[in-house]
Amino acid sequence: MTERTESRRQVNLDKDLLAILCCPDTKQDVSLADEALIAKLNEAVSCGQLKNKANKPVAEPLDGGLIRADQKMLYPIREDIPVMLIEEGIPLEGMV
Repeated sequence: MTERTESRRQVNLDKDLLAILCCPDTKQDVSLADEALIAKLNEAVSCGQLKNKANKPVAEPLDGGLIRADQKMLYPIREDIPVMLIEEGIPLEGMV
């Protein structure tokens, strides 16, 4: 049996946790990003073209993401854990 390592795992984020999370920078609400946006971002990751707010390349594909209400920033979700650090946020200018 062969497992596909490049396939993305399904995000399993508790609804109660999602309800209390907010952007650590602006305090705006966040919501789950749609699959199409995550696929687009992962394509940029694989090409080495995606950078986070700290201007460092995003090296690992995203399982999912939490998008800020103004749709200008996305916080990655890896292994069902939201990474809510300001410097790890991914600016979405030109992506949405």
